[in-house]
Amino acid sequence: MLRKPLAEYPSGYDAAEERRQYVAANRDRIRELNRLWRSEHLDRARELNRDSMRRAAARRHREVEVRARGRERAKQWRVDHPERRREYQQRWVAENRDKVREYYNRYYEAHRDEVNARAAARRDADPERTKQITRQWAERNKERRAELQRNRRSDPEIYQSELEANAAARRLKRSLSRAGLPPKRIHVATAAERRANERDADAYFNDPSRPEHLRQFTVFAESLTEHMLKNGARMREFAEAYVSSRARVGLPPVSVEDVVYARAVEIVAERMRRVDLLTGRDVAAAVRSTKAEVRREERQLQFHWLVKTVVAHVHSDNVRLRFDAEIENHARNLRGKPRAQVESLVVQLAMREVVQRVPTNKLTIDDARRAARIAGLRLGASIQDRLATPTVTSPRPVSFDPMVQR
Repeated sequence: MLRKPLAEYPSGYDAAEERRQYVAANRDRIRELNRLWRSEHLDRARELNRDSMRRAAARRHREVEVRARGRERAKQWRVDHPERRREYQQRWVAENRDKVREYYNRYYEAHRDEVNARAAARRDADPERTKQITRQWAERNKERRAELQRNRRSDPEIYQSELEANAAARRLKRSLSRAGLPPKRIHVATAAERRANERDADAYFNDPSRPEHLRQFTVFAESLTEHMLKNGARMREFAEAYVSSRARVGLPPVSVEDVVYARAVEIVAERMRRVDLLTGRDVAAAVRSTKAEVRREERQLQFHWLVKTVVAHVHSDNVRLRFDAEIENHARNLRGKPRAQVESLVVQLAMREVVQRVPTNKLTIDDARRAARIAGLRLGASIQDRLATPTVTSPRPVSFDPMVQR
């Protein structure tokens, strides 16, 4: 191809610019010429294409190797010069505060949950340091803290709920103080403790073996409770005999309660189909649950027996009880006390006599009072009918005047 001598080109001539202009003005013609040439020289076009692809691949490989060598050199330099690296980072951060803040904000928006989880893990790993940092921040930013509190309380609903909660706490404190009771004990759970509890709960409920474990524990606890309620007395007799025999042969003493429940656990475990997932803690929890249920059942039985016995005692000895109630009311009058209802005194006197001959070791004073109240309600109309003013078969009227008796 003939080229013009350099002298024939005008000054300021730009061949590349002229080529760009020509290409822009003749795109369709150039495309058609290229298509015609490719159709006439297909083998050559494919060869040129393969050469171009090989050169592009080699160029990419060289660029990758160059970048890798550069990263290795930079990494080694950072290892060899940690102080200079730190100074450079600090200087760059100081000079580009806006960029750093923008990077942080953009990253936080894209990875909010991950950032919060890592921050919570750091706080949970050292709770004392977290408390110290919080106190120091509060000391340094008193005005900021007060502003945040004012902004929060600016919401009328939040402010009113806080006032109501504080007033309720003061009322409870005064009520407990007037009743002679200790103040309410409150354990304030920190955020770290709440997160630890949530992790434990997730691990517990997401355990794949948990359903079968819970099934075994539930069946074991229910079976143990049923066995103790049905055979508790017989097993206690066996345990007392076993403890006595140990004492006779000089072995260390053991608790009758421990022997009873150890034998009960053994019997129930032998009857169950599967207990392979139960641990010692599960067995101990089942025993505690069974003990509480047995105590509740025994207490309920004693309570019902006490009420039934009081009612039967009032029905069987109502004349004497009413006579004693009249004597009690006369004594109250002499002492200047108001007269009590005869029916209430009858139930009280019957209760005093009954508790001396029925088992009440599982009951409390409140239980006895409740039993007396229920007995009075059960007597109801029958007390008023059968405990009407009796005809006392005495040779002479009874007088409570001390002068008359003398």
